[in-house]
Amino acid sequence: MRAPGAGSASVVSLVLLWLLGLPWSWSAAAALGVYVGGGGWRFLRIVCKTARRDLFALLVLIRVRLELRHHQRARHTIPRIFQVVAQQQPDRLALVDAGSDVCWTFAQLDAYSNAVANLFCQLGFTPGDVVAIFLEGRPEFVGLWLGLAKVGVEAALLNVNLRREPLAFCLGTSGAKALIFGGELTAAVAEVSGQLGKSLLKFCSGELGPEGILPDTQFLDPLLKEASTAPLAQPPDKGMDDRLFYIYTSGTTGLPKAAIVVHSRYYRIAAFGHHAYSMQVADVLYDCLPLYHTAGNIMGVGQCLIYGLTVVLRKKFSASRFWDDCVKYNCTVVQYIGEICRYLLKQPVREAEGRHRVRLAVGNGLRPAIWEEFTERFGVRQIGEFYGATECNCSIANMDGKVGSCGFNSRILPHVYPIRLVKVNEDTMELLRDAQGLCIPCQAGEPGLLVGQINQQDPLRRFDGYISESATSKKIAHSVFRKGDSAYISGDVLVMDELGYMYFRDRSGDTFRWRGENVSTTEVEGVLSRLLGQTDVAVYGVAVPGVEGKAGMAAIADPHGQLSPNALYQELQKVLAPYARPIFLRLLPQVDTTGTFKIQKTRLQHEGFDPRQTSDRLFFLDLKQGHYLPLDQSVYTRICSGAFAL
Repeated sequence: MRAPGAGSASVVSLVLLWLLGLPWSWSAAAALGVYVGGGGWRFLRIVCKTARRDLFALLVLIRVRLELRHHQRARHTIPRIFQVVAQQQPDRLALVDAGSDVCWTFAQLDAYSNAVANLFCQLGFTPGDVVAIFLEGRPEFVGLWLGLAKVGVEAALLNVNLRREPLAFCLGTSGAKALIFGGELTAAVAEVSGQLGKSLLKFCSGELGPEGILPDTQFLDPLLKEASTAPLAQPPDKGMDDRLFYIYTSGTTGLPKAAIVVHSRYYRIAAFGHHAYSMQVADVLYDCLPLYHTAGNIMGVGQCLIYGLTVVLRKKFSASRFWDDCVKYNCTVVQYIGEICRYLLKQPVREAEGRHRVRLAVGNGLRPAIWEEFTERFGVRQIGEFYGATECNCSIANMDGKVGSCGFNSRILPHVYPIRLVKVNEDTMELLRDAQGLCIPCQAGEPGLLVGQINQQDPLRRFDGYISESATSKKIAHSVFRKGDSAYISGDVLVMDELGYMYFRDRSGDTFRWRGENVSTTEVEGVLSRLLGQTDVAVYGVAVPGVEGKAGMAAIADPHGQLSPNALYQELQKVLAPYARPIFLRLLPQVDTTGTFKIQKTRLQHEGFDPRQTSDRLFFLDLKQGHYLPLDQSVYTRICSGAFAL
């Protein structure tokens, strides 16, 4: 787009003609001719088509910035903001557990979190200490991390699907002094208890499983009943830039990394969602996403804590109960990930899907192919698709329902929100630079890596990274927009159209998306290799027709043909989360490696799971039967036709 140059030329011509004594009307006409002749007409078209969208986004940006500035100056924190909300509407429902039908008012949530704060204060925990929470999604989960935050203790929110090595790793790297786990996860904690330090305090919340109480574990619920529910007499001296909790993300390589979430980041994410999609205090939000992830705990629960909405929780998504829950609890807003929408569309038509009051669905990953089908069938007027990782500073949002778009950046005022798509080598993900050493901005239609300029003094542009400094440094590039600056590297390739709408292109690095989770190929490769006596293994994602994300496929060196897929699966169930277990296996004589012994995956990914592409033995995980099937042409055809549940 040549608008900036054309604009400058037209202004110069206007001034020169006026200085020569020509009337203003003649000068203006000539300037307009120069502008249009220089390509400015395209810019005028963009202005006409996007001005309303961009003005609304600018107002949202200003509103969030002003709110954040107010809270920063007042030295507020998320617990303090919630306390004010609870005092204003103590009897309003805050959280509802759809699984048990238990309802907590704002006063009850405030009292429970106060009891948590007082208990851990009495136990000697001080600001800056870390406590890990390993609990399924229910009101207690929110009350626990909120209560810990009231005393300045930072919670490490553990993925409930973690087992054995990944679980022990996350606990170890968090630096936690205590672990709070749900009774339903006792067996998982027992598996790693020998790897945990003896000084780690363990508390069990909720009903015990058949395993009974673990050694050196205290029941949390009786302790909380005895604790004071009054606010702390001396709250910690914390502000919006201090750490609130940690959310684990698989990132691009290796085992999960603990992303730092400060109070201002929590507020920013929730506030943008609230204002961008015009949520109101009367709305009831249905949240069936995991609370150890950003979407469920910040975008969802954040509406309750910061703006006073009622949030209905369900610890696990159920396609058959989704609309029944929405009708029962009068929900007006629902959250989704792409898979949820697909699962709902595969359900038979039911009465409840026509009786609900849902007007807005907020989430990410809704495929363009089913976008309109979802809105038409279920009568949801607005889709609030957005893009952003837990730790990123370049989140974007689709505020006007553009089908398929995950957000936009203004073409009129691109510098208001300093994010860019820059050219990158998509094979190596290396940033491409110009003669001055700066990154090269992408033009409309060109795929590029999304980056966001870092400014640690600005809560909208800061990047707090991870507990690991080395992991943090890998996500920062320098001299991106201008010499000496720094920017966050998203790791995701997007494409922007002429109007500024952005569309997801691919996910880079050694991860792929499956069942709404980021699967780390490095982690799965490590587990498989260890189980098979350090055999060479390559793990990658492959696309399956009609299925969201990429299914995991493992190529395993089996030169003697002795590997038993189903014996391997029995072991995988013990050590990998369900979403991380490979759907496809490829057993081959050897795995290709480079001269430096790095495993090559390009050819394997290209060939996928099509038996016509290879003579190697292929297997498919039949989830319904719970074992691997030999993958021949007939099975391949059935997979591609959707005959198997994935």
